[in-house]
Amino acid sequence: MSEVLIRPMRPGDVAAAERLSAESFYELDVRTHRPGFPVPELRPPTRAGNWITRTTHFLDTDPGGCWVAEMDGELVGFATSFVRELTWCLATFAVRPGLQGQGLGKRLLDTAMEHGRGCLRGMLSASSDPKAVRRYRLAGFSLHPQMFLSGTVDRSAIPVVDKVREGTAGDVDLLDSLDRRTRGSAHGPDHRLMLAAWRLLVSDTSSGSGYAYVGHDGSLALLAASNRRTAARLLWAVLADSTGETVVPHLTTANEWAIDVGMAARLELHQEGYLGLRGMKPPAPYVHNGALL
Repeated sequence: MSEVLIRPMRPGDVAAAERLSAESFYELDVRTHRPGFPVPELRPPTRAGNWITRTTHFLDTDPGGCWVAEMDGELVGFATSFVRELTWCLATFAVRPGLQGQGLGKRLLDTAMEHGRGCLRGMLSASSDPKAVRRYRLAGFSLHPQMFLSGTVDRSAIPVVDKVREGTAGDVDLLDSLDRRTRGSAHGPDHRLMLAAWRLLVSDTSSGSGYAYVGHDGSLALLAASNRRTAARLLWAVLADSTGETVVPHLTTANEWAIDVGMAARLELHQEGYLGLRGMKPPAPYVHNGALL
């Protein structure tokens, strides 16, 4: 393999990193495709644009966590990570298919992790790729299997949902407080990105508080609450507004309340990937986002 240069990511690298990410995950999806699940496809333009917006946000808010690998002037790998208070998060990590297993991924990950050397906690959301999972475990992450719920909600199963309202930017202090309570650190500037991209639902009562972000397709993007009852109320509100196929992703065994809600709504439960953690237990009641954690 030619000499590889590991260097800080620059704004001009983001589009090439998106294509590399799309190709890498497409190759993984094809390799691990299971009968009965949707046929893998390359990331469509809308999602590609969202990926670029999100990665540009990481580069703007914490450039020291974003790195690329370059060989013969061509981008062949990258890692984007960020620090929020005392938590280091790995957002995305990819190496060009065909160059994996040659030490390039380890060099990239080690460089990104160095950015979080002063943090007490670490989080990442991993695919089921055995090579990547092995790398995360060797880096000291405990691996917690992730599940997801999918299907069409049984409308007759939806209970009366109250005490849930539309959220605004004025709720950010409450959201950050719930983040610290559930995962140990606030999302901080990430809420600005999420508010621009997704719908925000908030429940704030004397018995508990929580919030949920909902994607344009009606699927849950992220949820945090002070107790399971409030979390379940918010998830029911998300499902009540869904139409057609919906997904509740990134569930761990620490959040069986969400599994119970999904099964009551007649959604199907599947397993996919891992939540990698260092210095912390699986957050609860909490449903993490794949990139924003």
